[in-house]
Amino acid sequence: MTKTRVLTGITTTGTPHLGNYVGAIRPAIEASQDTSVEAFYFLADFHALIKAQDPKLVEQSRREIAATWLALGLDTDNATFYRQSDIPEIPELSWLLSCVCAKGLMNRAHAYKAAVHDNEENGSPDPDRGVTMGLYGYPVLMAADILMFNANKVPVGRDQIQHIEMARDMAGRFNHLYKGQYFTLPEAVVDERVEVLNGLDGRKMSKSYNNTIPLFVSEKKLLKLIRKIKTNSLEPGEPKSTEGCTLFQIYSAFASTDQTEAMRTRYAEGIGWGEVKNELFELLNGQLSAPRERYQALLEDPGHIEAVLQQGAEKAREETTRTLERLRSAVGLGRFV
Repeated sequence: MTKTRVLTGITTTGTPHLGNYVGAIRPAIEASQDTSVEAFYFLADFHALIKAQDPKLVEQSRREIAATWLALGLDTDNATFYRQSDIPEIPELSWLLSCVCAKGLMNRAHAYKAAVHDNEENGSPDPDRGVTMGLYGYPVLMAADILMFNANKVPVGRDQIQHIEMARDMAGRFNHLYKGQYFTLPEAVVDERVEVLNGLDGRKMSKSYNNTIPLFVSEKKLLKLIRKIKTNSLEPGEPKSTEGCTLFQIYSAFASTDQTEAMRTRYAEGIGWGEVKNELFELLNGQLSAPRERYQALLEDPGHIEAVLQQGAEKAREETTRTLERLRSAVGLGRFV
C-alpha cells in the first residue's frame, strides 16, 4: 500500500502554548502514530531567522520545541523528525526553485504585501523599508521544504494556503521546463474542525499579543495564568453563555464530550467564574503533568534530543541526497562521469 506523505514545519520562534498544541501539535502527533501515513515533521529553524536575530532565543526555542514534541508522544519510529538546518539539500533546492520562480509571484505573497502596505501607511518613501530577502523569498524556501520530499498533503492554516499554491506553481514550472515529473504537486489541508484558541484577553492566542498560556509552565504559574483569563461581570448563580467564552472554549478543547456537556449545563445553572477557572486548571494540569515531567527531563538531557534529531536527519538525507542528485542532472549540474 502506498502511504500518503504528510509534511509539517514548526517555526522555532517562541515557546509552544495551548493554542499551538490544539491547532497543530496534537493533530500532527496523532498522524505520526498512523501507519497509513508517512509523516515528516521538521524544526523550521532557517525560517526562524527571518524574524529572530537573537541567537540565544533561536537556540532556546529549537530546544524547547523539539522537547515539546517528543514529550507529547511524537512517534519518531514511524515519522521522520529533523531540523531543517541539518538538511543542506533544502537550501540548494531553494536556489534551483528561485531560478524558475517568477518575481511577480513573490510580489503577491501576503507577508511581503503586508510589509509594503505598512510602509506606505506609515509614509515611508521606500516601500521595501525593512524587507529582507529572507522575508521576500520565504515562499521559495517553504516550497523547497515541501517539494524535497514530494509531500502529498501539507496541513496548514488558511493564511498559509497561498504558500502551498506557490509551491505547486514552482513545481509545475520546473516539471515543464525540464520535461519530467520531478515534483508531486502538494495539496493544502485545512482542518475546519481545528479550533483557534483565544488567549488571556479574549483575542486569538498568539505570542504577538502576549496573551498565551505556555504548555509546560509550573502548576503555580498555570493556575495564575488561568485566573487572568478575561470574563464578564456576571455573579455566581446567574446563568452564563458558553458562546464566545474563552474559559469554556479552552475547557472543551481538552475535555471529553461528556465533560463538555456537563460544564455547559453548569454554565446555564450559574456556575461562578472562579469555580470554572479551578475546574479548567484541574483538567489541564491533569493532562499536562506527565508530559511536563518528560519535557523537563528532556531539557536536562540535550544529548538525547540531539541524537533523535540527528537520527531523523540521517533518515531524511537518505532521500534528499538522491533527490538532489537527480535534480542536479536535470538542470545540467550533474557529474561529468
